[in-house]
Amino acid sequence: MHIVIAGNIGSGKSTLTGMLAKHYGWKAQYESVTNNPYLEDYYADLHRWSFNLEVYFLKERFRDLLDISRSNETIIQDRSIFEGVYVFMENNKAMGHLSDRDYATYMELFNQMLNVVRMPDLMIYLRSSVPHLVRNIRARGRDYEQTMQLVYLENLNNRYEDFINNRYKGRVMIVDKDHLDFQHKPADFAKITRRIDDLFFGLFPACETDEFSSPLTKP
Repeated sequence: MHIVIAGNIGSGKSTLTGMLAKHYGWKAQYESVTNNPYLEDYYADLHRWSFNLEVYFLKERFRDLLDISRSNETIIQDRSIFEGVYVFMENNKAMGHLSDRDYATYMELFNQMLNVVRMPDLMIYLRSSVPHLVRNIRARGRDYEQTMQLVYLENLNNRYEDFINNRYKGRVMIVDKDHLDFQHKPADFAKITRRIDDLFFGLFPACETDEFSSPLTKP
């Protein structure tokens, strides 16, 4: 089984990935950040380094998907290849950081990759407001993130909403992160695990709505 945690920068993806992996005994698959050779350059000059960064992430995420497809374990992944394309890559293109030629090359590569990968069994989307994201980004103190512009986060949030509601074809569970502190409040974490239990292990289908999340947007 393959579960993905999706969400904007600072939404708590890595934290929830680790907590769910520990709770269920799943294997955690984290996105490469500390070893990324382009990330600091990218935040210093988005226009110059966008294509390099996006190709690097695409390569890493595709490799992860190949590893996941060969595994017999249940794997929970921090961010998916689909977000990388339909949120971050599309945002960089819209902001003028990629040429039409680079964009076309990237999308052709991605579409070829889709022939050999399958959709995750579940995507858990952490929906967060920009003020909430900013607080988390400041708290974790990564130097290269501190100069990030608010408009960048706002654009990503808008693209996430379009991605989840209109472009992604798989099963999604939406969690409104502003109203939860699953890292420090066991009751909040239990709300998430209860919904997952209903989806995968319950005798009856999960209810369409609850007190912490929007309805499932996909069957």
